[in-house]
Amino acid sequence: MINERQRNLLKLIVEEYIKTARPISSKSLCKALKCSSATIRNEMSMLEDVGLLEKTHISSGRVPSEKGYRYYVDNIMKPKELTGEDMLKLQSIFTNKSLVLSDVIVRSMEIISELTNYTSVVLGSSSKDNLISKIEVVPISENTLIALVITDKGHVEHKNMFIKEELSLKEIKQTVDLINKLIVGTPLNEVSMKLEFVVKPQIAESLSKQKAIYDALYNVFYDLQQEENVKVTRPINILKEPEFNDADKIRNILQKFEDKELVRRIKEEENGINIYIGSENTFDEDVAVIKTKYNVNGEEGTIALIGPKRMEYDRVITLLQFIKEHLDMN
Repeated sequence: MINERQRNLLKLIVEEYIKTARPISSKSLCKALKCSSATIRNEMSMLEDVGLLEKTHISSGRVPSEKGYRYYVDNIMKPKELTGEDMLKLQSIFTNKSLVLSDVIVRSMEIISELTNYTSVVLGSSSKDNLISKIEVVPISENTLIALVITDKGHVEHKNMFIKEELSLKEIKQTVDLINKLIVGTPLNEVSMKLEFVVKPQIAESLSKQKAIYDALYNVFYDLQQEENVKVTRPINILKEPEFNDADKIRNILQKFEDKELVRRIKEEENGINIYIGSENTFDEDVAVIKTKYNVNGEEGTIALIGPKRMEYDRVITLLQFIKEHLDMN
């Protein structure tokens, strides 16, 4: 489709634009390509004719088009090696034996968000695929408790509970033990129904104060069902990019990150690490989504990074591959 000099030119333009977010002029590339500005302008024009570059309205310089990014990713880009610092930060998560699988996945993606300044998404198994293994309630103040919900897949979810009544540790333990006996082994998406029709009648016949704990736990499970293992880290990161510098775009992208149903559609069905640029993804045409699915001991899900189309594709692929390989080793 394009000759060797044009490939080199496209590579330079894409990688420079990723770094600077400024249109690339022919003059700035003369030294690297060892040819005149006129020759480079001619080659730029040819790349524009085939749809790999485009002009901006504010400059005669060129920027990569969506098609240009796709050509770069498919034909030119090579994965970047991890730095020692990146590797150490990620390895610290995988060597931490105190973390359950769900925490390892979420924390490793949080680190990638920190390293790249992109937004990370973790989509775990559907709530129907997670069975309740145990509930624990830990008092942290007079009226505040933390509910820990542990599933058979190794997920540990925690939610704050606020109770007006004064309850003793004995009363709390008594109620939680009863609820545990009745709901252990129940799929997460069926817990609310079981609480309503199995647990509630028994609570009503017992101590009245148990009703307060029941109500708080009911709200915890309702919230967990709504969230359905959707974790979005640093959604405001994308607002630091110059592509998102007007109020309408900011409002639009933040609303999309809050739309859990839309975020769930990021789920990946294909093998490997896959890149969806602009109109190729279902989330937003102004972003790129790089995602992969994982399967660890029967636990399936998707990890993804969302950033501008001007994303460091070579670095992100390497970071996701590192996580994917280390999850497979667990």
